[in-house]
Amino acid sequence: MNSIINRRSFLKASAASLGAMSISASAKENNIPHFAPKAKSVIFLHMVGAPSQLDLFDPKPELEKWHLKDAPEELYKGKKFAFITGVPKLMASPYKFKQHGESGTWMSELLPNLSKCVDDMAFVRSLHTKEFNHAPAQLFLHTGLNRQGNPSMGSWMSYGLGSNNKNLPPYVVMVSGGVAGAGAQLWNNGFLPSIHQGVEFRSSGDPVLFLSDPKGMKRNHRRNIVSDVNALNRESYRKSRDPEALTRIAQYDLAYRMQDSVPELTNIKTEPEHIRKMYGDNLFGKHCLQARRLAEKGVRFIELFNSSWDHHSGLDKNLPKKCKEVDQAIAALLTDLKQRGMLEETLVIWAAEFGRTPLLQGNTGTGQKVVSGRDHHRDAFTIWMAGGGIKGGASHGQTDEIGYHITEKPTEVRDVHATIMHQLGLDYEKVSYKYMGLDQRLTGVEECHILHDLLA
Repeated sequence: MNSIINRRSFLKASAASLGAMSISASAKENNIPHFAPKAKSVIFLHMVGAPSQLDLFDPKPELEKWHLKDAPEELYKGKKFAFITGVPKLMASPYKFKQHGESGTWMSELLPNLSKCVDDMAFVRSLHTKEFNHAPAQLFLHTGLNRQGNPSMGSWMSYGLGSNNKNLPPYVVMVSGGVAGAGAQLWNNGFLPSIHQGVEFRSSGDPVLFLSDPKGMKRNHRRNIVSDVNALNRESYRKSRDPEALTRIAQYDLAYRMQDSVPELTNIKTEPEHIRKMYGDNLFGKHCLQARRLAEKGVRFIELFNSSWDHHSGLDKNLPKKCKEVDQAIAALLTDLKQRGMLEETLVIWAAEFGRTPLLQGNTGTGQKVVSGRDHHRDAFTIWMAGGGIKGGASHGQTDEIGYHITEKPTEVRDVHATIMHQLGLDYEKVSYKYMGLDQRLTGVEECHILHDLLA
């Protein structure tokens, strides 16, 4: 009797942790796109905390004339900031910019490796958001809503396209550093069936919780247990017609298959040494390499979170440190995808929840040395895309001479969502789910636009 109870407890715990990995038995393994896709997979790189676009991608020489001078009143009066109070000063970037590639794209000296890839990258320089605090802005970027309850964009892609590999989940998440302020809600399925929740691959121990068999359990024994439990679930469905019973069947079947596929996939020691060195030896580099391997195996949406970009102070020390952590790895990811012929069908996106102000926050120390940082800025910031049918070297939108306001092609978060869906072959107006009496969509009901000037 005790063995039966223990077995049931184990299976119950397994179902809870592996539930997000299921592929509904009542749905198709591969949903049919609305039109021919340009991308088969998305790798979304979220820099948690929001790095300064003014010090990385959007140089503003005019700020040098205003450096450490009081900002004009119209830049702060009546405005909402996270921390800035009183009369702020303006701050020029302490870093040098150069043009790179045939496109002549300006890039900061802090990203020497990524600068070599600019002809594969396209920039959105006019993105803005409604939120100026981290957690709501992160939720808004991922779900189109500033509070919990809506599905993540990765969940929407899973719902719209299904799985491209029956042995792996369609949506995988990896985290380096601290978890984002909004936490696991950023890869939550919201009101969509739980089968579309993102699955976190861990950096130590089992790649996924409860993936390994209990000590002493043989492989055929596990298979027999899964078969017996699924027989009970099929009987439950026959009587109740509850679709969750079918979901549980798929959960156990996928978990069983993943016991073979996931450990091998996450073992990057099988990669040639020169490839591992290309990505670097830190955790984020390993995640980038794993992301390439996941895309290679057909995972639809892979998201990497990298923390500690919230530089309200210490911009002169902390921003270079963070850039060094990710620069080599992201450049390696783009290069590796390209040399394997995968970049054309893999959409890579670099983004954060908002940008940073041209206004200085904190003390400046002595002379012109910058030892402070920048506050949150929701009105204008930069993201970039590469691969997956994106026109390398292109640029969309523009900000004013100090990077405060958008002057050309203001871009909504839902425009980015619509563009991602379009590249995956999905009509954003047709991917909907009935909830609370309404046909819900990732892009909501407001007007949105695909960023056609970035498409090849």
